Amino acid sequence: MPDSTSASSRPTVPAHEDRPVYVIGGGPGGLAAAYALRARGVRAVVLEKSDGVGASWRRHYDRLHLHTTRRLSSLPGLPIPRRSGRWVSRDDVVRYLEKYAEHHELEIVTGVEVSRVEPAPDGTGWLLHATGGRRLTGSAVVVATGHNHTPRVPDWPGRDAYTGEFLHAREYRSAGPYAGRDVLVVGAGNTGAEIAVDLAEGGASRVRLSVRTAPHIVRRSTAGWAAQFSGILIRRLPVRLVDRLARPVARIGVPDLSAHGLPRPGTGLYSRVTEGAIPVQDVGFVDAVRGGRIEIVAAVEGFDGGKVVLADGNRIEPEAVIAATGYVRALEGLVGHLGVLDAHGRPVVHGARCPHTAPDLYFTGFTNPISGMLRELAIDAEKIAKAVAHRAQRPERRPLPAH
Repeated sequence: MPDSTSASSRPTVPAHEDRPVYVIGGGPGGLAAAYALRARGVRAVVLEKSDGVGASWRRHYDRLHLHTTRRLSSLPGLPIPRRSGRWVSRDDVVRYLEKYAEHHELEIVTGVEVSRVEPAPDGTGWLLHATGGRRLTGSAVVVATGHNHTPRVPDWPGRDAYTGEFLHAREYRSAGPYAGRDVLVVGAGNTGAEIAVDLAEGGASRVRLSVRTAPHIVRRSTAGWAAQFSGILIRRLPVRLVDRLARPVARIGVPDLSAHGLPRPGTGLYSRVTEGAIPVQDVGFVDAVRGGRIEIVAAVEGFDGGKVVLADGNRIEPEAVIAATGYVRALEGLVGHLGVLDAHGRPVVHGARCPHTAPDLYFTGFTNPISGMLRELAIDAEKIAKAVAHRAQRPERRPLPAH
């Protein structure tokens, strides 16, 4: 596991007159950006708050595999080994990220959390406030803290008094602890659907999935054609056209689950994607629902003692509730004061573009593209590195505005 000694030539972040580019976050996006910068001759220092790279991947549930192909999930400068197979497992992703940092000799400092980024006192570059009272000055900053940063749990009435077991999907690892138990999974995204399958296959006595909005479901692969390939092809097509084309494909490829409480969505597939809802990729979910191993129930409205109150008025009493209700980016404390976030806390730009009020501040990994997160992180890394190198060659740097 890379740490501040093995992945960096120094145990702490030194102050250099050349002001390195600081990359906040040692996940795939941060590592890819650091390599791409280094490949262009720009010194990049990765600041990672945990004790190793790929921290969020280490926390994912055991059965997780990429829904994107190995070939289109590699980061710049190092392919994922063929022995990892077409659909790479969580453990192999972690091993790959460790190898990536080691292979490229990236400068990584672990155990350092950046709490605030603000303009440097001299008006050029950025000042980072980090753990241990560190004040680090960089020529540019790449924020790569990740899309899945902080678990989001709705403020359901009565949840604090719920007497059953309650956990966020981030804490779920495997079905073992739930064998023979009645479990409710809340949230019909890819995580919720896959955890429900894992529970059904792992011996839970009853598995229910609470659904507020019926998701679009696609096959991960059809006759060797990965859904990711289609995602790449349609990205630049008009939304309405993709919605129209997707309807007959869905009818042919995915059975109608209306009789099981999961009707086909009323809105178009790509329209939902533009709103941030990625289709559920089927890894056994459809068969489990059709076979009655996963029961679909209404959305959760609240809790009452040991019971869960559903939107249709029913009250159920599972032994455990797993909330697959997503994450928030939690960027407000870090950069919210710079005017670079929208009303939902998302960066107003990403990739090679900087906010007009914050030159040399870049964001990567805060979208959820249908073409594959790792693929887009790799593309963003190259674009960011090119933009940073280009700006560094300018004879005069525009000073940062005061905040």
